[in-house]
Amino acid sequence: MGLSHHRIGILFSADGPYGLVGRAMLNGALLAVDEVNARGDCVLEPVIRDPQGALAGYVAGAERLLDAGIRHVVGCYTSSSRKEIIPIFEKRDALLWYPSHYEGFETSANVVYTGAAPNQHIVPLVRHLLARGGRTAFCVGSNYIWAWENNRILRETLAIAGGDVAGERYLAVGETAFDQVIAAILAAKPDFVFNTLIGISAYRFFRDFRSACAARGIDQARTMPVASCSLAEPELEAIGPEAVDGHLSSSVYFTSIDTPRNRAFMAAYAARFPEGPTPSADAESSYIAVHLLARALARAGTEEAATVRRAACADEFEAPQGPVRLDETTLHACLTPRIGLSTAAARFTIVAQAEAPVAPDPYLVRSDPRVVPVSRRPHLKVVP
Repeated sequence: MGLSHHRIGILFSADGPYGLVGRAMLNGALLAVDEVNARGDCVLEPVIRDPQGALAGYVAGAERLLDAGIRHVVGCYTSSSRKEIIPIFEKRDALLWYPSHYEGFETSANVVYTGAAPNQHIVPLVRHLLARGGRTAFCVGSNYIWAWENNRILRETLAIAGGDVAGERYLAVGETAFDQVIAAILAAKPDFVFNTLIGISAYRFFRDFRSACAARGIDQARTMPVASCSLAEPELEAIGPEAVDGHLSSSVYFTSIDTPRNRAFMAAYAARFPEGPTPSADAESSYIAVHLLARALARAGTEEAATVRRAACADEFEAPQGPVRLDETTLHACLTPRIGLSTAAARFTIVAQAEAPVAPDPYLVRSDPRVVPVSRRPHLKVVP
């Protein structure tokens, strides 16, 4: 196949309430573009749009990219933004390459999912916590589908194991007033806190919760650890040294993975983006998405969605996290689940990991728990 040239869309929010995460994802995508173009069998021309965290910005950005004739877009961090633009891609038969961990219960022939599905992050996290005696959770999250659905999965999984959710609180994206939430957590005394806050809300919560516990003589990390499926290295740095250590995170990628492939990725990223932010799981997933897209374009010889989709599903990529391939039925990726414990150096010590990549199960029909009945009425709160 000869040299081919393709314009691809890049749709990340490098500004706004979760701009730190968006900048890391943008960096991961651009690093992959550089590597693809240096390889020489395919040339990618990235066209970048920044929605700045606004749902209307994602719609406008996606439409502008597709109006310009672009058929493949790598982008979105939040599930609300992804769901907002999927109909646009389905209507125009273009492909959205979605590189973020998410809550699952979705497939679309016009979306390729390179981030973790629920059986690859939340289910392993719940198993890890249950094995260590964690039976009672308190859930605090940003008020949108990512938190709602992850908390539902957690609640139903805990219920099967005889556990419970002592309380749930949701706050608007970008909210940073946590006094009432923290008071409720301290009153409930859960075994652990399940965090689905994002961006600046999450950073502030970690600091305030640690401070409130310290004021009461509570060793927060040991007594009420915070567990997340989204906490990554750039966010640890944003939390700051006073509250950075002792948090659990379930992810398919940590910068501390000790392999030659990951060390090479880390070195290349640092050389290309010395100003940071530090790579994250979502940055690595963005890197994977661009490489899989470029390899599929080169093999397909066309930008037509169905042909590129088939070519991508026939491939396997050696990523920084390990081998990655797509499941042709769901278009989700086979990934390697890991559990990390944050350190004072704003990094993660990997305390558990799967022996091999795990097939995606976005609807949790093959994973335990296969059936997730709720044995008792959940303690839900209406948010006006």
